[in-house]
Amino acid sequence: MSCPMTLKKKITLGSLVLLLVGLTVLAIVRWEAWFGNPPETPYVPKAEPTRVLLTFGDDGEMSRNVSWMCDTAIHEAHLELLPDGTDHPICVKAEGEIFESRSGKAAYYVARLKQLQDGLCYRYRAVTNGKASPWYEFRVTDPAVKKDVSFLFFGDVQDSLNGVSNRYISKAWVQHPASDFVVFGGDLTERPTDAYWEETFRSINGVAQTIPVLCATGNHEYLKYPIRKLERRFSLVFSYFLKSMEGENQVYTLRYGDVQLFLLDSNREWPYLAEQATWLRKKLAESTARWKVVVLHHPIYSIKSKMNDLLQRWEFASLLNENVDLVLQGHEHAYARMTQWEGGKRIPPIYTVSHCSPKFYRVQFDDRFDRFCTGTQIYQHIALHGDTLSMNAYDARTGKLYDRVDLVKGMHDHPTIIDRGKDIPEILDFTPRPGNKKDAAFAERIRAYKAKKGLKPKSVNRSL
Repeated sequence: MSCPMTLKKKITLGSLVLLLVGLTVLAIVRWEAWFGNPPETPYVPKAEPTRVLLTFGDDGEMSRNVSWMCDTAIHEAHLELLPDGTDHPICVKAEGEIFESRSGKAAYYVARLKQLQDGLCYRYRAVTNGKASPWYEFRVTDPAVKKDVSFLFFGDVQDSLNGVSNRYISKAWVQHPASDFVVFGGDLTERPTDAYWEETFRSINGVAQTIPVLCATGNHEYLKYPIRKLERRFSLVFSYFLKSMEGENQVYTLRYGDVQLFLLDSNREWPYLAEQATWLRKKLAESTARWKVVVLHHPIYSIKSKMNDLLQRWEFASLLNENVDLVLQGHEHAYARMTQWEGGKRIPPIYTVSHCSPKFYRVQFDDRFDRFCTGTQIYQHIALHGDTLSMNAYDARTGKLYDRVDLVKGMHDHPTIIDRGKDIPEILDFTPRPGNKKDAAFAERIRAYKAKKGLKPKSVNRSL
């Protein structure tokens, strides 16, 4: 004879049923957002070399890799390299690999250039199965000889098909022609399909073949599954990853003169993040560079919610706060800059979030941050000269300086942070859609933030 169920047990059981139903409904509603991957239209690559990209090689700052895509089968392939003052090109054999996606396959190649000479300009073209790409050129400068080092940073590009990002990237390159390389903070492509990769190369065309390009991984480069998957074509494009992996982690470090960059893959699950933290701790301890810059996709201190990216903060925050000068981040489709305080003075690292995407997100105006920008695209130019690291943020549409912070190291590398952007007006552009409660709440947050900082209430509005 069974005992009747007590009221307490009935309440407990009912609560569990309601919880299960709620989780089921949530999973149904959010399934596509969590695990949905867009279909990939069948494609066939061209029979001549395309998608040529220049990056750093496996032997540090004086080496280069050139990658490209051509045909669906492996053929004899090489790079023709023509140094300044020579008439006969050097042939550098390329390695080929077939990558098969969900809707097609293509052959990817990489040629590794070593022992390049300081001050020389090199012309080059990719050749596969007797068919050649156009000629491109790049110049090599030994950072040990060059006193000043600078580079461009772009957060998310994530361009729509036939988008305008190439205009922003090319304009930045024209405005800062002395830049030594370009870094992207992930989400360079909108989705991991061939059509979007084609758009990505259109976005970086003219730059990607001329100066070395580095890119950290973003969540939009991943396929969505319960365990996320990064397709191998990402490493075949950004070929420095082919020999820099830490286990299954896309990590990379580059010493360029007196600055060292550390690229992390913040998109992974916790065990992988823990492995990356171990790698980063080791590499930071080994580094003798005066300046240390970390690049990752997800902001350690989110501008959307204090509850975002907790795993990344848990694994990386203490390392960054103790050992790093500058942290470059993307993901949240706005601009923000943060410096922390200790003993009444700003202390490194300088944290920034930026993007050049056509999409804009609503942010929270956390008091930890020094300034924000909404409604326009921002890129950054990082310049190192002597004792000073200068972080300069620019409006990608107008080319105007939007923010600047100098980090100055004196005796024994004691740092001083100087806010040179505090008098530049903040851009907070947003037009709420009628009847949209989230838009209305964001507009109110902007109004309250402006009032708190004594900013003019009027701004030029722009819709999301």
